[in-house]
Amino acid sequence: MLRSLYSGVSGMKNFQTELDTIGNNIANVNTYGYKKGRVTFKDAISQTLASATPGTSAQQVGLGSQIGSIDTVDTSGSPESTGRPLDFAITGDGYFRVQDGNDTYYTRAGNFYFDDNRRLVNSEGFAVLGTNGQAITLGANVKSFSVATDGTISDQNGNTIGTISIATFQNPAGLTKAGGNLYTTANSNAGQVTVSQPGQNGAGTIKSGYLEMSNVDLSEELTNMIVAERGFQANTRIITTSDEILQELVNLKR
Repeated sequence: MLRSLYSGVSGMKNFQTELDTIGNNIANVNTYGYKKGRVTFKDAISQTLASATPGTSAQQVGLGSQIGSIDTVDTSGSPESTGRPLDFAITGDGYFRVQDGNDTYYTRAGNFYFDDNRRLVNSEGFAVLGTNGQAITLGANVKSFSVATDGTISDQNGNTIGTISIATFQNPAGLTKAGGNLYTTANSNAGQVTVSQPGQNGAGTIKSGYLEMSNVDLSEELTNMIVAERGFQANTRIITTSDEILQELVNLKR
């Protein structure tokens, strides 16, 4: 069979994966704290028809392409003003830490709430961790609070309730998406995690009343979608042309 048939199939599968990734990016264009994905390709193995000799290069035919990586592009999104005191955006590097039981997750989505126990939690009900590794909880006598850029939460009398912690990583793109705007370090190459107070050890600061928008650029995604669609069509043309050649070979017997 013609090698071009299998090369075309590999190209179609890879462009379909890219279209899947682009579609997910577009679907999350308004998701707070979302980090877009990116697909890279690499060539597959090549078949050597003739080895290299002195003065003559090797003759090789490529056998298609394959997925090189599906990366998470860890650039910051634009902060959007909400005016809500419990909406936090990180200006700079780092992730909020939230805990569900014994599991710790990381997120850039800072839309937080107070639960029935007056704990600061995310939309999933996971506790937001302070620098002491514990959940941040309002006392019964707290009537109002304020949040400083260094993550310090103070009550109406200026007493410190707790300090929001920020986690930074050597390779934040290596975090694994866990759904619900959450990331985990399980089976990732994120490297060493450093937990700090906002503004220290390279961690970003906190802006209360803001949320970080998705870093998806819609015009870029639509352009990439057109390129991927044309790439998919070109690979289907390879299969169609190869099929016509095989049909001619079959017809030689007639």
